[in-house]
Amino acid sequence: MASFFGFGTSADLRIEFKDQDHRKKVAVKNENGELEELYLFTGADDVTGTAYVDIPKGKKLEHTGIKIELIGLIEYLYDRGNPYEFSTLSRELEVPGTLEESKKYPFEFANVEKNYETYTGNNVRLRYFLRVKITRNYASNITHSVDFAVQNVSAEPEINNSIKMEVGIEDCLHIEFEYNKSKYHLQDVVIGKIYFLLVRIKIKHMEVVIIKRESTGSGPNQYNESENISKFEIMDGAPVRGESIPIRLFLSPYDLTPTMKAVHNKFSVKYYLNLVLVDEEDRRYFKQQEIQLWRKSLRTIHKKGDKHNTTATLTSTNDSKVAERSTATNTAATAASSAASSSAAAASAKSDSKVSK
Repeated sequence: MASFFGFGTSADLRIEFKDQDHRKKVAVKNENGELEELYLFTGADDVTGTAYVDIPKGKKLEHTGIKIELIGLIEYLYDRGNPYEFSTLSRELEVPGTLEESKKYPFEFANVEKNYETYTGNNVRLRYFLRVKITRNYASNITHSVDFAVQNVSAEPEINNSIKMEVGIEDCLHIEFEYNKSKYHLQDVVIGKIYFLLVRIKIKHMEVVIIKRESTGSGPNQYNESENISKFEIMDGAPVRGESIPIRLFLSPYDLTPTMKAVHNKFSVKYYLNLVLVDEEDRRYFKQQEIQLWRKSLRTIHKKGDKHNTTATLTSTNDSKVAERSTATNTAATAASSAASSSAAAASAKSDSKVSK
């Protein structure tokens, strides 16, 4: 609820969504970086509800019209004075006149396209909100807005090829890596392997990093910012030629979004898997590979005692278990790698011993 005072009578404005007591919520970062709970809609949902205009008893409110707007907006966090409204719809609630008592107005925005998901990044924000506005001639306008979140579930990609690449340094290092596919849903598991064809440098450890790259602007004014979402160590110790290292990375514990490309030519969000090798002199060798992320199911706030809520959450017990399983898998893979390295080294030493004899 918000009150705005100008000359003449003031009014309190409220907006309530239809069935909001049963509507799911999602945690979204606001402009201050704080998490707030918003009601969740999909791209196919109608946005309906009731707008309330409350005025003090015995008072009158003269106005030149009351309307409600549904707005989709993109704003750069470093240039908030120039937002871009990519969607604006309006419904008239009251013609010009005088309100002598509090009133409520049902509203409906049916078949509204909401093709883009709510997003808050480091430099850009995409948001949807409803705004009630009372316009007046001789006093300031009275407005009140309520944000809501949008998530869009996608169908399984028809084509989802695996990723296979060979990379290396001439006469020093030659490795082959493979990921089981190139498109993953947000609760998916990245499965792959690293195969060492040639090793002539002393590798200390190896890790896979999930990177989010946010691009804002376009052309010469484009600004790119990368963020490491998570590091996942897959090997600790020196590998030998012929060794194969498994990769099993769970995505559900992390706060990821679907890939977003050139949203109204204002911003893009892309994700990469970065394979990093570190030698004993702390030199780093890496190879990035872009992956596409898509949403298979809605990600909502978990309600305690709701046994039927199977969607993933930011702080759910299921996510914690997945995170623990991911860590356990990582530890097991590292242990297997170290064991394999020790066995291979022992076999190599035994072979050298026989040759010297």
